[in-house]
Amino acid sequence: MNVYQIRQKLRTKSIYDIGLRVAFYARVSTEKEEQKNSIKNQREHFEELIASNKRWTFAGGYIDDGISGIHAEKRERFQQMIKDAKKGEFDLLITKEISRFARNTLDSIQYTRELLAYGVCVWFQNDNINTADEDSEFRLTIMAGVAQDEIRKLSSRVRFGHERSIK
Repeated sequence: MNVYQIRQKLRTKSIYDIGLRVAFYARVSTEKEEQKNSIKNQREHFEELIASNKRWTFAGGYIDDGISGIHAEKRERFQQMIKDAKKGEFDLLITKEISRFARNTLDSIQYTRELLAYGVCVWFQNDNINTADEDSEFRLTIMAGVAQDEIRKLSSRVRFGHERSIK
């Protein structure tokens, strides 16, 4: 099903009412123990969500474990997801939030546009943004900018903490 067909159906139906091949993407940036729990929880959540909908077909999961979201080209499973989307293997990609998908605004926009060109909508579940919605790029740009600024602030705090420790 292509994006235009999905958008047409969303005028009268919920995303849950449309027959789709659904995949998920999950990522954590460190290999710390609490992050291992997070990735396990993300996987279970998405697998249960997809399996619970009789109209959806599970099309796989893509997980980058312990990899920063700043550079998408370094995320092996993310890149595989893009290749599979290009081959038409799924219609909808679900991810927890924009910061799990990409940590900079340009990557967020570039990759969601690329996926849309392949006929794949992206649903950022916690941010309540679905690229099947016609106003999604505007909202995505704002939220991606917030995610990018969040990483800048975190980096600044870590650097300040290191400097204080050295003193």
